[in-house]
Amino acid sequence: MEPTYKIEIFEGPLDLLLSLIYKNKVDITDIPIALIFDQYMEYLEQMREMDMDIAGEFIVMASELMLIKSRMLLPKPEGEENAEDPRTKLANALIEYKHAKETAEELDELIHEYG
Repeated sequence: MEPTYKIEIFEGPLDLLLSLIYKNKVDITDIPIALIFDQYMEYLEQMREMDMDIAGEFIVMASELMLIKSRMLLPKPEGEENAEDPRTKLANALIEYKHAKETAEELDELIHEYG
């Protein structure tokens, strides 16, 4: 995901801005470099947080899958033959997770929209 930079005279990816500068379609003196730098630092922070979120989500799901697989492979203790299938629990958790993630994305959009 390439960052989009927003300044008074331009909005788009950095390589496009550089191309416009090289073609003399944008004057380099009109570019607030500090603002672009700040936007890039914000982008890096978002990517770092996103990567941690993605890694965390993966670890949780992988752990749950390993637990389910181990329960499916191991013999069931006496008296638990009629116990709930652990895959059902995972399916329900995935549905809840999907709803929570969609709600979080909607809230994030509202926060950015209404600041």
